[in-house]
Amino acid sequence: MNNDLSEKAVILIIDDSPTNLKILLKYLKVSGFEIQMAEHGEAGLAKLETLRPDIILLDVMMPGIDGFETCRRIKKKPEIKDIPVIFMTSLSEISDKIKGFNLGAVDYITKPFRQEEVLARVNTHLTILRQRNEILRQKEELEKALAEIKVLKGLLPICSHCKKIRDDKGAWEVIEVYIRNHSEAKFSHGICPSCAKELYPDFYKQK
Repeated sequence: MNNDLSEKAVILIIDDSPTNLKILLKYLKVSGFEIQMAEHGEAGLAKLETLRPDIILLDVMMPGIDGFETCRRIKKKPEIKDIPVIFMTSLSEISDKIKGFNLGAVDYITKPFRQEEVLARVNTHLTILRQRNEILRQKEELEKALAEIKVLKGLLPICSHCKKIRDDKGAWEVIEVYIRNHSEAKFSHGICPSCAKELYPDFYKQK
């Protein structure tokens, strides 16, 4: 198993069967996941008030509110609606699976459990989750960079004599200070040939 996928990943299992919880705990904990458990839908929703797992394994048939209703309530909460939900069920009807997908589930694990299937499906959706999060992170960085670039677009008032720039508050700043404060650009100072000849004429006369 790829340790990078299981590292620090938190899985919430919502299931009323002690046997199922024991089996899943054995499969997943030995693979490096942190496991949280809830014995029914209402207990799972209560945990989700403070817990933010990476993935939820949700039993369909439970007393009280079943897995379908639990999933529906999860997907109604903006702060947890994006957590992947995998249903666990012995139901084989296509209509039941379609119902789960329509409620926002990403996959099904069928009972009786097989270790290889459980780990494969969990790892697949953790990979998808992390790829999505990385895309979102890159998108935020790009938007930030574009925002910084936009600050330097448009007409900038610049003094024709000293070349200072007037900022939006009316203060005049040296051009490199202005650019430094409005972008991530860095300066490396040097001297051009024309200025060098003007400042050090004796040096060039010797040549």
